[in-house]
Amino acid sequence: MEACSNNEDLSRLALETSMVDPRNSKHVHDNIHGNIYLDKLSLKFIDTEQFQRQCSLNLFLLRDLKQLGVTHMVYPGAVHSRFEHSLGVYWLAGAAINMIKNLQGADLGIDRFDIQTVKLAGLLHDVGHGPFSHLFEREFLPRVVNGCQWSHEHMSKNMIEHIVDVHNIDIERESLNKVKEMVVASYENAQSKSSKEKLFLYDIVANGRNGIDVDKFDYMVRDSRACRLGYEFQFPRLLENMRVIDDEICYRAKECLTIHKLFSMRADLHRTVYMHAKVKAIELMIVDALTKANDELQIAASIQDPATYWKLDDTIIKTIETHSSPKLKESKDLIQRIRRRELYQFGNEFCVPKEKLEHFKNVTPQDIICSQKSCGVTIKEEDIAVANVKIDMTRGRNNPVDRVHFFKDYVTDDKFTIEDESISHMLPSGHQDMIVRVYSKKPELFEAVCEAFVNFQVKTYGKTTQVHGTPKKKKRQS
Repeated sequence: MEACSNNEDLSRLALETSMVDPRNSKHVHDNIHGNIYLDKLSLKFIDTEQFQRQCSLNLFLLRDLKQLGVTHMVYPGAVHSRFEHSLGVYWLAGAAINMIKNLQGADLGIDRFDIQTVKLAGLLHDVGHGPFSHLFEREFLPRVVNGCQWSHEHMSKNMIEHIVDVHNIDIERESLNKVKEMVVASYENAQSKSSKEKLFLYDIVANGRNGIDVDKFDYMVRDSRACRLGYEFQFPRLLENMRVIDDEICYRAKECLTIHKLFSMRADLHRTVYMHAKVKAIELMIVDALTKANDELQIAASIQDPATYWKLDDTIIKTIETHSSPKLKESKDLIQRIRRRELYQFGNEFCVPKEKLEHFKNVTPQDIICSQKSCGVTIKEEDIAVANVKIDMTRGRNNPVDRVHFFKDYVTDDKFTIEDESISHMLPSGHQDMIVRVYSKKPELFEAVCEAFVNFQVKTYGKTTQVHGTPKKKKRQS
């Protein structure tokens, strides 16, 4: 994203809404938000080994947790870490709460305690993430932990408590509890709050009501710029056009299309970046490598204990590579293949027909091998990797804007929803794609895997739904 107007708007917004005394704070320069001022309490959390694990402020130290997982292997510029993202969310959370305070502070009773709590929640919301971003909890853990209900949100909550205990951070218990509740707000939704007062505060960092929060504002702009995609999203417009009605953050009706763009841009980033076919191939290989190494290295054994979990980061790959145990040979071979770009070969993909989405069940390697025909080559389950890629606008097949409340102006206190038909007839009628991809783990089986994949589609849907050519067709066209 090359345009600077968004940065200028945000810098002005941050200056206008920031209530940080520069004499009692430290500033760092961020390439998205400019100078970010860190108050003394926030610095106590930042200056801990548990938080620094996300990435040190010292640029010469190792970046341990990449915000974009393995995406940098396809988009080389996408190497920023969760450290920068966490500082960005901290800053935007402060801008959001101060914007509301300037407009309605007296009526809502917003005080310094509320401001500090929201900013800390923004700072610490991702401190529980594991190696390689969401891959760890969504792909790896389900393979090695039966019935795993673990989430990085809950680990963030436990890690915050651990940091406070280990480093004797002086923070009020009520504030600490609210910070932890805000971190898991999107995971458990608003009904889990211990206090029924000021529920709108829980909408700022991790919004469980409608998915509009400063976490998305930061990572969407940051990731788009890192990958040089040219996307623009004017989130300062949303910060400047929001107010609290009935204990909920609502948005001015004229920004309805801006909110549509938020959700559609998120879906585009998932399709173009996070779920890119080669990114997914690398992820599948890393998950296989971690799974094969788990018994020997006990990778998953630390997920319940923050004292050991914080030491687990992306460098687990280097640990596998340099370990002397012969039991790690398969894992080492997979990592070496990634280094040499000898990736699982992407065979093809198809988009599940819209009318089949409701009853769709994930496709498995077993489904594909059952569709192979006798051709002198036998494909085994372990020769295939299948990725079931869901891309949506945060609410599955439902329209996320249906949960957003709007207001007409600052005079009345009425809130309402807006139907898409009232805005435009060009807005999407569907809000979810399910894409099924097949990969061959062995180059010599590539064409056989692709053929079996086509047979599966015909058997399941009565037609071939993929849009890419088969390997033979590609060969004839070259």
